[in-house]
Amino acid sequence: MHKTARQLLAITAITLLATACGGGGGGSGSGEDTAPVAPPEPPPPQPQLFSISGTITASPSQAVDWDNNDPASDGRSNDSPDQAQPVPNPITLGGYVNQPETGAEGRSYSSGDVEDYFRVELLAGQSITMLVADYQQADADLYLYDTRGNIVDFSIESGQVETLVIPRDGTYIVNAYAYDGATNYILAIGNENARANHSRQHFDIVPWQTIVKYRADADRHAVPDSAGMTGRLGMAQRGGGPGRTRLMGLRRGAIANLRGLARGGPGIAKGEQISDPQLRARWETLLAVKALRGDPRIEYAEPNYRVRALATPNDEGYRFQWHYPLIDLPAAWDNTTGAPSVIVAVVDTGILSRHPDLRGQWVDGYDFIRNPGNAADGDGIDPNPEDPGAGQDPASNSFHGTHVSGTVAAAGDNRTGVAGVAYGARIMPLRALGTDGGTSYDVDQAIRFAAGLNNDSGTLPARQADIINLSLGGAPFSQASQELLRQVRSAGVMVVAAAGNEGSALPSYPASYEGVIAVAAVDAQRRRTRYSNTGPGIDLAAPGGDNGVDLNGDGYPDGVLSTDGLGTGEYGYTFASGTSMAAPHVAGVLALMKSVNPQLTPQDVDGLLVRGELSDDLGAPGRDDAYGYGLINAQRAVRAALAAGGTPVADNPLLSASAATLNFSASTTSLELELRNSGSGVLELLAIETSEPWLTISPTGADDDGLGLYRVSVQRGGLADGVYDADIIARSSVNSLTVRVIMSVGGDSASADVGVIYILLLDRDSGETLQEFGAAARAGEYRFSFAELPAGRYSLVAGSDADNDLFICDAGEACGAWLTLDQPLDIDLDSDRGDLNFPVDYLIAIPNMATSAQTAAGEPAQWPRRPAAADAGK
Repeated sequence: MHKTARQLLAITAITLLATACGGGGGGSGSGEDTAPVAPPEPPPPQPQLFSISGTITASPSQAVDWDNNDPASDGRSNDSPDQAQPVPNPITLGGYVNQPETGAEGRSYSSGDVEDYFRVELLAGQSITMLVADYQQADADLYLYDTRGNIVDFSIESGQVETLVIPRDGTYIVNAYAYDGATNYILAIGNENARANHSRQHFDIVPWQTIVKYRADADRHAVPDSAGMTGRLGMAQRGGGPGRTRLMGLRRGAIANLRGLARGGPGIAKGEQISDPQLRARWETLLAVKALRGDPRIEYAEPNYRVRALATPNDEGYRFQWHYPLIDLPAAWDNTTGAPSVIVAVVDTGILSRHPDLRGQWVDGYDFIRNPGNAADGDGIDPNPEDPGAGQDPASNSFHGTHVSGTVAAAGDNRTGVAGVAYGARIMPLRALGTDGGTSYDVDQAIRFAAGLNNDSGTLPARQADIINLSLGGAPFSQASQELLRQVRSAGVMVVAAAGNEGSALPSYPASYEGVIAVAAVDAQRRRTRYSNTGPGIDLAAPGGDNGVDLNGDGYPDGVLSTDGLGTGEYGYTFASGTSMAAPHVAGVLALMKSVNPQLTPQDVDGLLVRGELSDDLGAPGRDDAYGYGLINAQRAVRAALAAGGTPVADNPLLSASAATLNFSASTTSLELELRNSGSGVLELLAIETSEPWLTISPTGADDDGLGLYRVSVQRGGLADGVYDADIIARSSVNSLTVRVIMSVGGDSASADVGVIYILLLDRDSGETLQEFGAAARAGEYRFSFAELPAGRYSLVAGSDADNDLFICDAGEACGAWLTLDQPLDIDLDSDRGDLNFPVDYLIAIPNMATSAQTAAGEPAQWPRRPAAADAGK
């Protein structure tokens, strides 16, 4: 079974209990003397045994479907509108639906769990997105009801994504419906970023028409079959013919003839809940198209879409890249998006070079993994840095390099997916990490290649890299590596490294080497993340994200969104967190600086850094051990590079904010907002106000011009339960801006629950599962313990199993690992450990946006099973 790069599973363990058998003896009773008997040998000393325990936390911004297929789940019904499960807004929810006798054996296998209903307060313009996990084998649809039981909108595509935009404020019932088969799903309910000018509310179609392509063996003699699908729908050809597509008309109301069909037939009754004639016509047409796709004679069927000239935003996923406004990147793009002559070497797991957002964005690289087993591509060092996937190691990070590369330089303005920080620059993919990590020697060889130094490949790049990104760590200090990095710096190459995810102040390498820019991680509120390392070696901070919160209210976790490979074997996009995600933000900004000032040297960057010209100061004034010299500011950095090169920089003052939306969940009372001048020159804040009395804003670190930090607070007293929105309006001497605020009243953050979590204890050397512990949420926490363990190397992975297929961490399921998913750590057990705490979050994988499905060259991970329920002591 194929799994995504970050899905972590393990094999069934068989425990053998040895029973000692023995017998008794006695004398003969004759009284004869007997020879003395030597005392028995003392038993060998028993090995000392230890225990492992800890707490797994779930985010209050995530929830679980009550009645998924896991027999250990809650099991309360949400199968009808009057049983609708209440959920907060915004929320990321994992669920499961199935038609009877489809999917894995489990709670709902026989009877089916065809429909899930959720009651939620929604605001006009907010979006609901359903990500269908098993869309290649199943089909799930999304419906929106009012409280009177009328369907007011729907999304009934046949792919991975269903999306709706809310027409007006109110209470709604959201319905996930299993049209065919069985699947996990993710519901993302939250804010639609108005700045993105994006809406997938509806593609306009011609009612009662479909475009059909018959398979070759049925094409020439294709006629509507009165007993088959085409006959039931009253299809009549209106255009096209054999060997090409055909325009077919549908008879109005004929959709009712599909009631007797097993596939989708039960859903025909939903039409009776649609009173709007235009909406009903659209629904019947789209449902007929879905039905035709199940006809074995038809190669494909699709609606007849209306088209018109219009301007569309280029990168659909950009609205989820909250981390770019945080570092003032859009303003920097007014000066440059990067030059193709600037190269950033990414030393990592390699690259998915044919990803639609990375094609044409890279120059030739190399694979420096010497061990063929670790390389998983059939050989050792070779000129192909393509990432083949994770293999079967639960601790490997497949396609990690692709995610990092996308943050550096994913294509922008291509109407696809996301944008990189320096999307006009180029990536040099260098593979040094395989299925079991890598070695310092292999990493050093990749660095040598990037810098144009002699290396074990026997070749040199056509042009050395300008910047090297190292989102890796785990080795101690190496004299060889330090000397190499001095050489690299002398060659004019800048080196950026992730600070590490241990939450420690101890030195972490390569980030702590002299001459390396060490990057810590902050969240969407510019606060140091819990995992980010600190210490005297930290130089800068950048967005690393936190998958456990949703502070901007978009319905997705606040991880860093970038390019990735999906478990389906396709290309896509995922949210990830870690200092590995922070470092490429800085590498990308350096690429922008090098683009406007090609003569910029590492020494020049050092001078700008210590003078505070690259960053916004955070924490204690000046440099500190948590943020270094502060949060990287792309606009300031690019303008500093221009000035350093002698280029006059014209004044262009512009008021901007650190966030477009602030989300106050039920337990949040205050958040931080920064107002700043994104350009240069004089700008004064003239007024700032809020649109509702329950919302206040006050300065906490503003200067004489009114720019700086503000505390935004909400007062819920006297307000009924529900979801409220308001605006912060700031007006300056140059421009005005509005920040949207969403506030939830009611609900309990202590009820955070992502379903039953299965914690697997693995032998780190063999990958074998030794024990499993099943835990239910208690006040948002999952406590676990493993006892009587001999000394050794272990690792911990955890996740839910909503579809009960005995694999944790499927798409649509929660997942976690100690210490983090981005940097799982071994446990060298030689004493009791009671401090192994880590989070679990839903893994959100977004498919290709605005492109047809494309298959990844890398092989997705295939993971063994977890123990069966009967053996695991659920």
